[in-house]
Amino acid sequence: MAKSAVGKLEDRVELGDLVAKAKAGDEKAREQILREYRPFFLRVASGVCRKYLVLGRDDEASIAMIAFNEAIDAYDDQAGASFLSFAEIVIKRRMVDYFRRKSKRQEEVPISTFESDDNEDSVIKRIESKEAVATLQIQVEAEERREEIFRLNQLLNHYGITFSDLVQASPKHQDARERALEVARILISDPALLQYLTSRKSLPLKELQKRVKVSRKTLERQRKYIIALALILIGEFYYLQEYLKRPE
Repeated sequence: MAKSAVGKLEDRVELGDLVAKAKAGDEKAREQILREYRPFFLRVASGVCRKYLVLGRDDEASIAMIAFNEAIDAYDDQAGASFLSFAEIVIKRRMVDYFRRKSKRQEEVPISTFESDDNEDSVIKRIESKEAVATLQIQVEAEERREEIFRLNQLLNHYGITFSDLVQASPKHQDARERALEVARILISDPALLQYLTSRKSLPLKELQKRVKVSRKTLERQRKYIIALALILIGEFYYLQEYLKRPE
């Protein structure tokens, strides 16, 4: 029988408490997480490898456990994603790294390999393996982008902002977008202004106006857009930050 919503919530709270304790140095809590969630990280890794993995037998299983342990230390409960969602991304990323390294070791094919038709299958398998790694990397990156957008949406909700709001508030011209991005950078570079933003969930318009070459009317009109930019810049949004760096 499926757990009730209350039961599921209690499980999430318990896991969150264990992760916090493990990050603080509680080795018993860490061991408990690794033990109880072994089926989870093995399932994620098995899905990536498309084969059943056994801890102690398969290198991929060990890498998954190490990645899951890494996720415990790197997890930030304020970032907007559940621990298991975050851990899944870390595991998949480490699996991509593993297959990429493995592929690089195999990609140099000696000339002698082509002297015998018996080795044709081996060459084909190496090529297919390299293509599989590239495909996996694309899939993982796409999933990470979706996860970043989800976390940003969750974060923006705390500021009373929706993606529809951003579409309406986004400047139509490139130079206006660049000025808004510069305002966001000035905002996050000042600890006092940033504290105002994160604590009050709004722009410090009066103080910000003194530091930027933008009118108060424009700041008010682009308020939600500037807040979103600032949150991206200070958060763990690798792909969204890279997007902001691209020239239009």
